[in-house]
Amino acid sequence: MQEQTEKLSLAIVTPTEQLVFEQVDELRVPGTEGDFEVFPEHTPFLTSLRPGVLSYRIGAKIQYFAVSGGFVEVIPDRVIILAQTAESSDSISVDRAKKAKERAKRRLESANKGDREIDVERAETALLRAVARLSACTLAGKKF
Repeated sequence: MQEQTEKLSLAIVTPTEQLVFEQVDELRVPGTEGDFEVFPEHTPFLTSLRPGVLSYRIGAKIQYFAVSGGFVEVIPDRVIILAQTAESSDSISVDRAKKAKERAKRRLESANKGDREIDVERAETALLRAVARLSACTLAGKKF
């Protein structure tokens, strides 16, 4: 009988840098088919990532990241997150995120009023990213 692994290796990588390489107890990921949790010895799978909040726990400490699209590979002892963007809640400017959210909302309102020069998909993506940033900060207990 194999001994169960107590920790999970987690790597969070963007096109420009490796942000995280940690041994974690558990992980919560915003997948395109819904949020999911990963624990050591999880069944292997590959899925895509949607904009949202990714969190992981080491002991009693929880870390929060705002992530955008990408891919997630899960194997029993390791998870690799290949994200288009990922930001730790510690590095997010709440003021910038609020401004980005309002800017994206205004652009979507203009598009709904018939402004054909607005790239709706880009504005929707910007809104989702801003909401994810603010949610990560809220979950991390940042005051605003």
